[in-house]
Amino acid sequence: MTNEIWATVLAALKSALGKNSYSSWIEPLEFKELVDGVAVFDVPTNFIGNYVSQNFGDQILYHMNNLGQEVQRLQFRVPSQMRPTTKPNATRKTVEPEGGSGAPLDSRFTFDTFVVGKPNELAHAAARRVAEGGPVTFNPLFLYGGVGLGKTHLMHAIAHELKLRSPELNVLYLSAEQFMYRFITALRERKMMDFKQLFRSVDVLMVDDVQFIGGKDSTQEEFFHTFNALVDGQKQIIISADRAPGEIKDLEERIKSRLQCGLVVDLHPTDYELRLGILQSKVEVYSAQYPELQIADGVLEFLAHRISTNVRVLEGALTRLFAFASLVGREITLDLTQDCLSDVLKASDRKVTVEEIQRKVSEHYNIRLSDMIGPKRVRNYARPRQIAMYLAKQMTSRSLPEIGRRFGGRDHTTVMHGVKRIEELKALDSQIADDLELLRRALQE
Repeated sequence: MTNEIWATVLAALKSALGKNSYSSWIEPLEFKELVDGVAVFDVPTNFIGNYVSQNFGDQILYHMNNLGQEVQRLQFRVPSQMRPTTKPNATRKTVEPEGGSGAPLDSRFTFDTFVVGKPNELAHAAARRVAEGGPVTFNPLFLYGGVGLGKTHLMHAIAHELKLRSPELNVLYLSAEQFMYRFITALRERKMMDFKQLFRSVDVLMVDDVQFIGGKDSTQEEFFHTFNALVDGQKQIIISADRAPGEIKDLEERIKSRLQCGLVVDLHPTDYELRLGILQSKVEVYSAQYPELQIADGVLEFLAHRISTNVRVLEGALTRLFAFASLVGREITLDLTQDCLSDVLKASDRKVTVEEIQRKVSEHYNIRLSDMIGPKRVRNYARPRQIAMYLAKQMTSRSLPEIGRRFGGRDHTTVMHGVKRIEELKALDSQIADDLELLRRALQE
């Protein structure tokens, strides 16, 4: 491809994107060469390259091919990174997925950096099995869970492992939003055959946050046909969402059925041990970057207890803590932690009332609030009642007699018995432990 052709592409992009977007993102690109279907560009920073790839890559490919150039993918490189002198402490790199037509992969998100605990061990094992390649054993693999529980990390880890083990595989990773954008673009530009060819030629299709296609009828139709074509061709499909297939709003029943025909795995909310393990893992990384910093005993345990709603918030808090301690040149103590993270800790300390706990528990177990706090002792009501008492004891400053009064005037010894019973059961019954963590998270939101 000549520079004259690239100049024609630039003119088309400037007209389509407008002056501001063009000058911010397209103008910094420097076309270098077209080799074996790969158009290579120099960019000032990785950030610009990644942003252009995700937001304008399809348009650039379209205009190039429209001018008779056979371009299959784009490659962005920072000239300084081509020299052997690279910083050893770089914490984030992106890797263009095989085929160049998907979203970039984060090099930090590998199986080696994924902290495994009881809440996510099944999801991790299933992801590992798929990443080994070979015959498809369950299709699709559907991973679901709340924000910050590791879905995207596992998706990237699978893609990295597949590329490492089987470089010849065409692995396509992208978000549901990108799938929808490409579909709409193909419709508008009458390129549906190219769209179908792209998605039906992959060996492994990975779609993140599939809940976003709910209510998008045309996109769901094409996703359904793509799904069927790949399954019929014995190609592996890996999907993630923030909830189970049957709970995704405005998703067609036939798609729900297809998504449920494979292995559906829930990433449970993190428990204290897993949060502590994640913090310890991050400290090892930060210790290499901040070798002069010392962290006092008890700080990680404090953070694992106090920040329980979201792993991303937890990791962000630790990042801020190390950066702050480095700037002020002090040891990371409990006092420094409380000063530095006062806003995060305050948000995690939202006051919860006994009445709020009762309402959440009754909704969770689908029973009437009046039955839970009433006199009935049948198991369907007694166990949720004890769980509500336990949470009231753990999450509020109310005394046992006060809690008892809010549960139909019960004696404080009844509350003590209920709390003790749940403490025993949560160590023996994983379902009760999961319910407690889910309810705790819901109440802290």
